[in-house]
Amino acid sequence: RKFYGVGKVTAEKMYKLGIFTGADLKSRPMEFLEQHFGKSGGYYYHVVRGIHKSEVKPHRIPKSVGAERTFNENLSSEIFMLERLNHIAEELERRLKKSKIAGKTVTLKIKYSDFTLKTRSKTLQYYIRSKEVIYETAKELLYQEKMENSVRLLGITLANLNTEDKREKPAEKKEIAVQLKFEF
Repeated sequence: RKFYGVGKVTAEKMYKLGIFTGADLKSRPMEFLEQHFGKSGGYYYHVVRGIHKSEVKPHRIPKSVGAERTFNENLSSEIFMLERLNHIAEELERRLKKSKIAGKTVTLKIKYSDFTLKTRSKTLQYYIRSKEVIYETAKELLYQEKMENSVRLLGITLANLNTEDKREKPAEKKEIAVQLKFEF
């Protein structure tokens, strides 16, 4: 049993009070929860009832864009892994073009058959969104270390996106001076 979204200490406190499930939490009155958890008690009371007053931000600027695939059978052949990486890079390129986004940091995610997870990243000097560059960078990351086991999932994420300028408020924009060089 595990409560998601609460720390270990809070979860242990809940267990000592006989709260093991969401139904247990919902059965407690607000006063009880506030008495034992302070201001957080009111939060738990409302959340377990689906009441949350925080603002929904449907148009937030993404920090990364990715694609991944879990395989029906674990892959041990590097040829098959490269083939799958190529398809994942195609899907990622499609998502990037649709959103008109590019990025500099490519991260390869590898989940092995024993469920261990490895990530490897490389930051490029320029923004990319083409399948070819994404694939070649992911391929380089794949060969960075010897494979430990057969693979059940591969994923590619592009971060360090060109959306950073969009996050700045107009008043915060910095002027950039450029020194031009002319050949005489």
